[in-house]
Amino acid sequence: MITAVRKHPWSLLGLVLVGLLFLVPFYWMFSSAFKPEDEIYRWPLQWIPSTLVFDHFERAWEAVPFGRFFVNSVVVTAVGSSLKVLLAVFGAYAFAFLRFPGKKWFFLAVLGALMVPGHVTLLVNYVTIGNLGLINTYAGIFLPGLASAFGTFLLRQHFLSLPKEVLEAAELDGCGHLRRLVHFVLPMSKPAIVTVALIAVIDEWNDFIWPLLVTNSLQARTLPIGLMFLKETEGVDQWGPIMAGTVIVMLPMLLLFLFAQRCIIAGLAGAAVKH
Repeated sequence: MITAVRKHPWSLLGLVLVGLLFLVPFYWMFSSAFKPEDEIYRWPLQWIPSTLVFDHFERAWEAVPFGRFFVNSVVVTAVGSSLKVLLAVFGAYAFAFLRFPGKKWFFLAVLGALMVPGHVTLLVNYVTIGNLGLINTYAGIFLPGLASAFGTFLLRQHFLSLPKEVLEAAELDGCGHLRRLVHFVLPMSKPAIVTVALIAVIDEWNDFIWPLLVTNSLQARTLPIGLMFLKETEGVDQWGPIMAGTVIVMLPMLLLFLFAQRCIIAGLAGAAVKH
């Protein structure tokens, strides 16, 4: 490793600079959440708080109903991401192992869906959810996003890389498609499934536009919308509570990512290999 660093010192320097470009805003957000109010606006910048202040978190939590927003986000994320992963698994298995008319065309449609911006379907989804009477409901928030083209594509590519001998032996032993999926395909695909699940969780947790459109009651809002209300309540000159609220919203996803990052790398690497 040392030899590689000596051969490519500029590459290492570039990686460090890119890392700092991403890490500095995160550090400033976390430090501002714990700084006294006057130190946030001090010039020259004070990078390390002189004392740790926790009042910003209390003010943020009391300014808007963060408790309700948190519960809404947890429910929508848990149910929506679970169903999204389940549908992606079944869809990927069908594209990888089943034979049916128009299979290639259906898969091309999935690939085409990857190229369509999500905002294109906002109006159609809103009219549909409104006609179903699901405005201001959990189902109205997560139902339109259950079909994951990326998850289906990623898992399909990974399933094609699995050892065919194992699956053929299972079929000879009399295993149907459901048993093969549960007892053989899923255990061999844990990194890829964790990757799809994590991406689905982050998408659901951070979604802002759709929950904002499909809910008009404060009790039905989610955490990203809560940050908008917090900013309106505290004003643009009260960055301490706003940064504290941002930490509350971001910390669960950051911890989840740090916990599952190895599975993400393994899942993406596995999907890149196709036998």
